[in-house]
Amino acid sequence: MALSTAAQFLVRSMLPGLLLVLVLLGLVLVLLGLVLVLLGQGQKEDKVRRWRGLKVGVSSSPTSVPAEPSLAAGIVSQGTEPGAVHSLILTHFKVSLLLLFQGKFTLLRDSRTDGSFLVHHFLSFYLRAGCKVCFLALVQSFSHYNIVAQKLGVSLTAAKERGQLVFLEGLKSCLDLVFGEEERSGQPSPLQFISGSVSNLKDLFDFVRTSLTPTDSDCWKGRVLLVDDLSVLLSLGAAPVDVLDFIHYCRMVVCSQLKGNIVVLVHGSEDSEDEENKLVVTSLCHHSNLILWVEGLATGFCKDVHGEIKIIKRLSLESTEKDVIQIYQYKIQDKNVTFFARGLSAAVL
Repeated sequence: MALSTAAQFLVRSMLPGLLLVLVLLGLVLVLLGLVLVLLGQGQKEDKVRRWRGLKVGVSSSPTSVPAEPSLAAGIVSQGTEPGAVHSLILTHFKVSLLLLFQGKFTLLRDSRTDGSFLVHHFLSFYLRAGCKVCFLALVQSFSHYNIVAQKLGVSLTAAKERGQLVFLEGLKSCLDLVFGEEERSGQPSPLQFISGSVSNLKDLFDFVRTSLTPTDSDCWKGRVLLVDDLSVLLSLGAAPVDVLDFIHYCRMVVCSQLKGNIVVLVHGSEDSEDEENKLVVTSLCHHSNLILWVEGLATGFCKDVHGEIKIIKRLSLESTEKDVIQIYQYKIQDKNVTFFARGLSAAVL
């Protein structure tokens, strides 16, 4: 009886100590879990840093001439908190900075998706940089481009009034030709080939050359020809050889003589049955200094990833050096486009 009473007393005296040990053990396990979580976040952040490329800022001055950066320049990295996904935000597309004032030809190509968002960003960038822009808008109306440009902080109406933007509204010009408005005005249309009176694009080339030829009072920092999109000329009846001749003469004048840039959008897919369009796209790819190829996802629609963009930089048009290729995925937002490496979208991380 005395032994049982002594055992009960011993257990009662040790119970508070055992409870204290269990509490301390629980705290140790919690701290160990927190350490493992922080280590996992650090590894994820390092992985994102390795994939997201070089972080380069963009000058806020609209009239400053940007220095020649690396290919990743022009994309601003946002989000620096620990463990955050570092998204790449398109403010002024990176290759615009690389090619500004260098007399280069940039080809924008899309397949299974719409690559017109690139046209809007190139247009807003060059206008902000103080360049004289000749815009052959063959797809949409002026009001459409102006609404999108206003979201990007540029007024096309103001640019036209001060003579910085020369805008050819292809839809209106086609209607004027069909209903004879151009003949009554006495001025030849740049799209005169539609009427069948001429078979080449000489009038369109003369329009471009006249629009970008410098004058004595000219104060613009560069010359840019922007076309949206070149495939429409084929749909309007122009022959592929005439379209290629038009681009060739534009390169001679804009790129070689005026040291300006040309940016052209074309639609084309590798499995397309349109042989004429395929011929034009293939030829332009061989003569481009830079190709931005936008493609839809092979798996179909996704609300968090809208497509992929392949950036192909031609090191030299005459040498046999391999092209530099970078591939990103992107998501189009209201006023910008977010770029990220494959598999590193915000929805995945």
